[in-house]
Amino acid sequence: MNTTEKKLIELGLTLPDVAPAAANYVPYVLSGNHLFIAGQIPFLNGAKMHIGRLGETLSVEQGQEAAKACALNILAQLKHAIAGDWNYLIKCVKLGGFVNATTDFDQHPAVINGASDLLVAALGEKGRHARFAVGVNNLPFGVAVEIDAIFELRP
Repeated sequence: MNTTEKKLIELGLTLPDVAPAAANYVPYVLSGNHLFIAGQIPFLNGAKMHIGRLGETLSVEQGQEAAKACALNILAQLKHAIAGDWNYLIKCVKLGGFVNATTDFDQHPAVINGASDLLVAALGEKGRHARFAVGVNNLPFGVAVEIDAIFELRP
């Protein structure tokens, strides 16, 4: 068991099953040394959760939990793409965070911190990344957050 797997266990985290694509796309694409992971929503093992809008029905803390669930799905996709060999991972390059929020909600970065904090906790320095966090007026299935990711891998 490598350090990433050990760290996830120490954090009390279990990676969910890899979610299949919900439409006409693939969950991830490897291009050169970069892995592009499609937007992940906060459903874990098919269970619908984290439905609602920040600033209306959900708090920042609930949004952070939704972002954390997205990050777990991202890590599950990553693990699948590298066939469980975490030695292929060089680093997380970027996250893109979309927050389902009211027009007056302005805490998008705080919400997406749920994912950023989890990646750094699980991957250490390899988890530090650039990112964006923006608000939108709706997301698929009414979820609170959707996050995509780019990782750099060893050849």
